[in-house]
Amino acid sequence: MYRFLFSSKWLGYLLLAAIFATACVLLGRWQMDRRAETLAEINRVVSNYSATPIPFAEVRNEFVNLDADREWTQVELRGSYDAAGQRIVRNRPLNGQPGYEVVVPFKLDSGETVVVDRGWLPIGNNTPGSPDAVPAPPKGPVTVVARLKHSEPDLQRGAPDGQLASIDLPAYAAELGYPVLTGAYAQLASETPPVTDMPVAFPKPSTEEGTHLSYSLQWFAFGVLMFIGFGYAARQQARNAAIDAEDAADRAAEGDYLHASNPAPRRRPVPRKRKNASAEEEEDAILDAQGL
Repeated sequence: MYRFLFSSKWLGYLLLAAIFATACVLLGRWQMDRRAETLAEINRVVSNYSATPIPFAEVRNEFVNLDADREWTQVELRGSYDAAGQRIVRNRPLNGQPGYEVVVPFKLDSGETVVVDRGWLPIGNNTPGSPDAVPAPPKGPVTVVARLKHSEPDLQRGAPDGQLASIDLPAYAAELGYPVLTGAYAQLASETPPVTDMPVAFPKPSTEEGTHLSYSLQWFAFGVLMFIGFGYAARQQARNAAIDAEDAADRAAEGDYLHASNPAPRRRPVPRKRKNASAEEEEDAILDAQGL
């Protein structure tokens, strides 16, 4: 009944179904991997974002090589800003609006320097390609509470003077011309003493899981549905073949019945002529054959 499945046509259909299902599984696993990354980031935010700030001396090594699990950890820094080394970072959207971020070298009391990201600025209305004004950092000794963030990659594109394409700490340090710890930078949470004119503070990262789980389940379901559709099509083909076979059998049976009901008339056999028959006998035989 299902022998047609071994035909080249249906084997081709099965191969296409298997390829489609494999692609769905791979896409589903990709979404699951993205979900795992999102959950790990959420766990870091929940654990570190609002925790008690740690003195710089205890986390100095994180500014050399930041452990992924320590991202968003709050640290306390004491020192002063190097306002001359301040830069703005291009193409930094916030809440759907384009803008910039302000990064400043921070010289610690220990003599080392780290980079602090002080906040966000909207695009300017007066000068294209730059904000209207960049708030200056506070002068003199400052106590900063900030959160650890990874250095960003080099985007392989330039930027105007006083600007950076990304927070690529090694490239930024090369511009400054003095040693900077380049394993991590610090995203500002608060400054003491505070100043009136400040960039826009960064919002807390989202702790929503998103739609990765539902998307992954949808991809897995699509893979299963492909085989269900293949099975349904095969069943319909088998049913149609069975119906066609029954119709052919009915037509054959009907033909046999009509043939049996109307048999063909049989011809009367011609009498064989006997040897040495007389002329009268031959004449009678001919008349009998003609039905006379």
